[in-house]
Amino acid sequence: MNEQVLIEASNLTKQFGEKIAVNNINFQVFPGEVFGFLGPNGAGKTTTIKMMVGLLKPTSGIVRIAGFDIHQQPLPAKALTGYVPDTPNLYAKLSGREFLTFVGDLYEIERTQIQRRIDELLRLFDLVQAGDDTIDTYSHGMQQKTALAAALMHDPRVLVLDEPTVGLDPKSARLIKDILRQLAERGAAIFLSTHILEIAERMCDRIGIINQGELVAVGTMDELRRLNGRQGVASLEDIFLELTGGAEYAEISEVLK
Repeated sequence: MNEQVLIEASNLTKQFGEKIAVNNINFQVFPGEVFGFLGPNGAGKTTTIKMMVGLLKPTSGIVRIAGFDIHQQPLPAKALTGYVPDTPNLYAKLSGREFLTFVGDLYEIERTQIQRRIDELLRLFDLVQAGDDTIDTYSHGMQQKTALAAALMHDPRVLVLDEPTVGLDPKSARLIKDILRQLAERGAAIFLSTHILEIAERMCDRIGIINQGELVAVGTMDELRRLNGRQGVASLEDIFLELTGGAEYAEISEVLK
């Protein structure tokens, strides 16, 4: 295992009965990198993420977090990982501050450090005034920011996010994008699943595209263009559609002209 690899998936496969949801995929994510993970609905993105964070056991293959096998060595692997699912599960009757305190206790952070960290995160996410309100009074965007704050409580080296900007207003989405870039600049590895191709193209250092359970491309934008026979200024949308069903979209476009 390369010590500079913070996330490594090796021959990762997940099968549900006769259906192969994820088929023998391999990738690595390095410190300081934002890695975008793209694919159509049902392509295997969330299944892959759930295996990465230990919520699903692979049929075969391994996920390592900073060298720790997430299933054989779950405690050290999860201690290094922050995770924001596509639909965060928050305790609605706790205040934001109480919920973050609970998360800090789970990670066995000292109480004095917990309160200092909560104050920092509430300021960072513009939640200071709402910190003592119950979460069931929060807007969707406030709940999303609270989930991300919880994932950052223990200052993880690895951050895994499943559609973190869905439903956010532009200000909140921009804030989260800026925070993720700052975390990467401090040496964290960010694994980001998103349907918003513009976000992936602008902020991700490398991108993996999964389709029907198979990782069909991995690379920087320039590498994806070369891989797909495109040069110059081909957009991520162009590349994505060609790799995951571009012929169908091109045909529709021609019919509608």
